[in-house]
Amino acid sequence: MKNPLQGANTQMADPNEEPTVPQAAATVLLVRDSKDEGIEVFLVERASKANFGGAFVFPGGKVDPEDGLDNMEEITTGSSDQYLSNILGEEKGGLAYWVACIRECFEEAGILIAFREDGSTFDPSDSDERQRFMEYRNRLNAGEAVLEEMCKKEKLTLATERLAYLAHWITPKIEKRRYTTRFFVAIAPQGQEGLHDGSESVNSLWIKPEDALQQQKDGKLLLIMPTIKNLESICGYSNVESLLEEKSSIDPSTIPTIEPKFFICLLYTSPSPRDVEEWRMPSSA
Repeated sequence: MKNPLQGANTQMADPNEEPTVPQAAATVLLVRDSKDEGIEVFLVERASKANFGGAFVFPGGKVDPEDGLDNMEEITTGSSDQYLSNILGEEKGGLAYWVACIRECFEEAGILIAFREDGSTFDPSDSDERQRFMEYRNRLNAGEAVLEEMCKKEKLTLATERLAYLAHWITPKIEKRRYTTRFFVAIAPQGQEGLHDGSESVNSLWIKPEDALQQQKDGKLLLIMPTIKNLESICGYSNVESLLEEKSSIDPSTIPTIEPKFFICLLYTSPSPRDVEEWRMPSSA
């Protein structure tokens, strides 16, 4: 049987050194109603040069320093940094995760979760506007901190209230690059289809979570364990509204922090309930 790890880019830490301190990161499960019954989720394929290159993941990435600037509250809707920090069990800096999630979604998927000045959901209205926002996306992907500039010039506010906090995973200590990642779920705005950026991600697809999990079991789709477990958490919903309503009602203090001992052998086989229980830690840990 072909080893499904073949082609996946993983970097192990030196066992003789102290584990790397995990960096803050955010990722989003973008969902939409399927044409038939059920829902679909957006996945991007990581470029071969990236960590876990070749795997299909949700759009996401590191929290940048600019995501946590005090003036970010001016370009977001909904709650304050203090309120969102309380949701995550942090003293401060919670808003940065929501901002990073929306920014990374725009960078990696080309989907911007935002409101116009009149309160309507953002959807590029014509070719000129689409071209303008493509240029913003390209600048962000080039490392320019233009999110605030874009929102103020285009009179947009980031729709942080449209994201429901879902999960918290920390990369195993044996990995060289480690992240403390907050997972969110959001309904994709109508009219925005989504497309990989061609750099960090080289392919993308909308797929039912049940189909993605079956393709993983059949060896047709490369998934890492956090992706598998979060896909499992959104199976069985008939529409995205019921999904978001239920996930938004979860008491965030009951969402555990999950730090597996390793990822590699967990890439392709789902753990037993006992294995998952052994990984769980209290959110305050």
